[in-house]
Amino acid sequence: MEELILEDKKAMIFLNNLGNSSFDQFWILISEKWFWIPLYVIFLYFLFKNFNKKSFFYIILFVALGITVSDQIANIFKFGFERLRPCHDPSLKGLIREVQCGGQFGFYSAHSSNAFFLTAYLTILLRNKIKWLPYFLIIWASTVAYSRVYLGMHFPGDIIVGAVMGILLGSFFAILALKVVKKSETKE
Repeated sequence: MEELILEDKKAMIFLNNLGNSSFDQFWILISEKWFWIPLYVIFLYFLFKNFNKKSFFYIILFVALGITVSDQIANIFKFGFERLRPCHDPSLKGLIREVQCGGQFGFYSAHSSNAFFLTAYLTILLRNKIKWLPYFLIIWASTVAYSRVYLGMHFPGDIIVGAVMGILLGSFFAILALKVVKKSETKE
């Protein structure tokens, strides 16, 4: 386990130091949840366009529940594991660029979990309707996740675990949503 943590710190130093102060504002913006509201509106449009009103309601309900669960499980892990964020880790002082810093603990990344939750959820719901969407979503989620390393807020391992958790939760909630939608459509 120690070796894995050491490799994670080495990867953090390498990836974080690829940054340049000229790009800091860009990556701060990428990491900001509110910046993505127009994209979320587009996602809602895709869902609204591809499902009837009753199904759309269930799909939105499950995405809201799923994002809440994704976010809260990440918080449980943060306070359960108490792994310091890179920007709070004394062994990394002077070795990484600290563009932004958050709370004390960072394992695992809620940003990564939530972005990959949406990626899995929307891919499962829309993969047969919008062929290019999964590719776009993977690039988008990966960019959001990398922004956390760039800013000095998460180790790469935090991002990877967050992505895996997001994919698992997104898949679970998408399958659940589709079952409820199918059941509600058969009642009509």
